[in-house]
Amino acid sequence: MGKKNPLSFRHLCLRRRKKKLDPPTPTPPQLMGQSPNTACGSGAAGKGKKKAGGARLWMRFDLAGRSELVECDKSTIIERAGIPARDLRILGPVFSHSSNILAREKAMVVNLEFIKAIVTAEEVLLLDPLRQEVLPFVDQLRQQLPHKSPANLHGAGPADALDSEIQVSTGGHWLPVPEAAEGLQCELPFEFQVLEIALEVVCTFLNSSVADLERDAYPVLDELARNVSTKNLEHVRSLKSNLTRLLARVQKVRDEIEHLLDDNEDMAQLYLTRKRIQNQQLEAGAEASNSFAIVPHLPRLSSKRSGSLVSSFLDDNDVEDLEMLLEAYFMQLDGTRNKILSVREYIDDTEDYVNIQLDNQRNELIQLQLTLTIASFAITFETMIAGLFGMNIPCKLYKIHGIFEIFVGSITAACVLLFLLVLGYARWKKLLGA
Repeated sequence: MGKKNPLSFRHLCLRRRKKKLDPPTPTPPQLMGQSPNTACGSGAAGKGKKKAGGARLWMRFDLAGRSELVECDKSTIIERAGIPARDLRILGPVFSHSSNILAREKAMVVNLEFIKAIVTAEEVLLLDPLRQEVLPFVDQLRQQLPHKSPANLHGAGPADALDSEIQVSTGGHWLPVPEAAEGLQCELPFEFQVLEIALEVVCTFLNSSVADLERDAYPVLDELARNVSTKNLEHVRSLKSNLTRLLARVQKVRDEIEHLLDDNEDMAQLYLTRKRIQNQQLEAGAEASNSFAIVPHLPRLSSKRSGSLVSSFLDDNDVEDLEMLLEAYFMQLDGTRNKILSVREYIDDTEDYVNIQLDNQRNELIQLQLTLTIASFAITFETMIAGLFGMNIPCKLYKIHGIFEIFVGSITAACVLLFLLVLGYARWKKLLGA
């Protein structure tokens, strides 16, 4: 009787209360090939409350161009893409206008302006796909990925996408196929297709922003050159603020691409498809490597062209495709940056012109002040003489009849002569303009 029975009524009530208190685990939509009944974060079913609070909306694109909206938390994305947690912080709102292209073991983290995505060799996870700025990128992915994917190029299904890219099974070993390698040389890998679309959308957005800036800038600056007013100066100040922000955004994307172009190792790490194929070859073992070197029943592998295509695709130091891709958009961004700099130079020229106008008006005011000062000096001389003769001092001129008009005319002529002499001296010394 002193021992507690594990199946007692008290224990059963406590268990029922615990079951009622535990909330049901939410089941988001399917992600990355999982069934619709599988939760997006199935690995952490006991953390339903935390997931519901930290879940964000993502859109997934696969090799065949299929897309789906999913709502996942950070832990699920980290586990699926194999990226560290700090990479998700880069995709957060704190770094909203930063530009980063980071290479990881199995994924590429792309943070270009409003495009925040995680790209692997098989799929793309796009953050906040329903934003107004991101919708053009989503449309481009839907339009271009089905046409560019290797599965559609070779007529294979999405399950055979990797087999149609570069490999075929012979005798239980994975061997490279020259025709597939040649196809991959013509078409970029999946991750580079996504990167190209992202750069194209970002460059198009920046170009349109620069075009809008140019369309608004030149009329405002011309109006300021015609009429210097507080309203026009306020418009130019706002214009310069927008131009500085836009230049900083273009410069960030340009610097990130330039950083990748300067480092071949970073570009080599972005070849996710090549790394995936190399890992599969390593998993095949020593026999697969021996069969890769000598294949008697594949005569095309002995040709120089096929061998060069396969070796160039599997060569870690071959980054020519990515380098050409980045150089093209680097030149486009450089042209966009030059447009912004030309607008800024036009603003600087307008400001210099306005300053010259203001200096000229200031000089005219100084000249007018100097002229009035000379006139005041001449008038003061006449007033002084008149004041002297206005005193009750005995003088013979007072007794001469009609001397007043002659005296006043004489001292007035003397004052005018004095004014002209001083004014001529000022012009001779170039204190006054001609």
